[in-house]
Amino acid sequence: QVQLVESGGGLVQAGGSLRLSCAASGRTFSPYTMGWFRQAPGKEREFVTAINWSGGSTYYADFVKGRFTVSREGAKSTVYLQMNSLKPEDTAVYYCAAAPGIVLKIKLDDYNYWGQGTQVTVSS
Repeated sequence: QVQLVESGGGLVQAGGSLRLSCAASGRTFSPYTMGWFRQAPGKEREFVTAINWSGGSTYYADFVKGRFTVSREGAKSTVYLQMNSLKPEDTAVYYCAAAPGIVLKIKLDDYNYWGQGTQVTVSS
């Protein structure tokens, strides 16, 4: 079992920045891909970015490329999402998730463990 706790959400003006954190506990010695997803009101949960076990491989959704950066540290038990140049359409609940294995995964169904989510609101 892996427990995930997100933090760092909040209210920010368009063009501003936020950094989300995801602290993992439990079976963190097993290799996991870590992903970030988001869900806006009335919309389906969507993939944002993922980072593999070693941290050497990342993948981003097109709508965040060049603005968001994912990283991991602390014996791979903490994952960060640095969000810059935020837009009102980035407003959503952001979820951290873990998928077992060393291969980077981007499909929602591949992720077994989820955090409770953290709200990000970007005002125009």
